[in-house]
Amino acid sequence: MARYQVILAYDGSGFTGSQRQANSRTVQGELEHALHQIGWTGTSVIMAGRTDTGVHAAGQVAAFDFNEWSHPAERLLQALNAKLPADLAVTKIKSVHADFHPRFDALSRLYRYRLFCEPIRDPLRERFTWRLWPRPDGDVLNQAAQVFLGTHDFAAFGSPTSEKGTTTRTVTKSEWRRKLNGEWQFEVRADAFLYRMVRRLVFVQAAVAQGRCSVEDVRLALKKGEVKQLPAGLAPAHGLSLIDVEYGSLKRK
Repeated sequence: MARYQVILAYDGSGFTGSQRQANSRTVQGELEHALHQIGWTGTSVIMAGRTDTGVHAAGQVAAFDFNEWSHPAERLLQALNAKLPADLAVTKIKSVHADFHPRFDALSRLYRYRLFCEPIRDPLRERFTWRLWPRPDGDVLNQAAQVFLGTHDFAAFGSPTSEKGTTTRTVTKSEWRRKLNGEWQFEVRADAFLYRMVRRLVFVQAAVAQGRCSVEDVRLALKKGEVKQLPAGLAPAHGLSLIDVEYGSLKRK
């Protein structure tokens, strides 16, 4: 059986998420459509995880069986990109073992959230970056980020991805960095994420750094699983990107 792993990059602005949905434009749907155009007879590709409407990716992972393809993998990458729309591309491709599963074999995922601080709209930046005002305290952002490191019950910061799923996750990276252009980037890596967890983490940290709640409030919410002491809301989807999925010895640098 010929199974392929592909790395996908996409501008999420025009997609209603990554997972296929009836009567909606999705990443999975566009990839499957392109595959069918070059002779694929399968019914569904497997994705490493879901991204919400408007969320972008540089490192989404998908896999599919394509026994009908008799050319090198590089030719398959070229053929797919010739059929895919302009806001979606296959950046890497390789053959993998027949039982590889991009979701269940993943050891961790890395997300990046981007924001900038200006009092006036900037339409050229705001497609991929959240404009936040008043300006947050950068030191406080990083103090809040450190609270999430380790294994915790994140029930106050997201919903389980299945009806009986656990809300416990292990976070191995959680940090903010300020770039030369004044942009702030939050990177968070975990074994898995709850539904809308990263956008919730960003929103709460921004609230702390604007003085609307405290680092101690965040710590208590994480410990008790309660949200009453934290402001309600999510950071906008357009600032978020899935950057990398780690597979142990298959980890991509």
